Amino acid sequence: MALKANYETVMVISMKQGEEGVQAIIEKIKALIEKHAVLQSVDEWGKRKLAYLINKESEGYYVLINFESEAEFPAELDRIYKITDGIMRSLIIKKPEATSKVAAKADEQENSETAQESVAETVVEETAASEE
Repeated sequence: MALKANYETVMVISMKQGEEGVQAIIEKIKALIEKHAVLQSVDEWGKRKLAYLINKESEGYYVLINFESEAEFPAELDRIYKITDGIMRSLIIKKPEATSKVAAKADEQENSETAQESVAETVVEETAASEE
């Protein structure tokens, strides 16, 4: 069994496609991801002005999708993005797993610091009791 990882993808869809065309592309990509991965969330940012012209267009429809898949799938998804008419730009990134590990390590350090403080308090109490 191959290891799965969390990924995030953003795509910019051409507004020349029209409302129905944009929704059709989104549904096509969602269906592809659901077939090969676990779809976690879809966040449609909507129509936004581009920072610079792309293919002589000044606006695009942005969509953010989070999913969990095996390592081979993002390359295939990127290939599909490149051959799909209407997708002007796309980006796929692997989300770092470090966020959960960092949180666990912080909890572990906090617990060890609390344990050290209680040991120090016990030593102080024992020292005070033996001096009496």
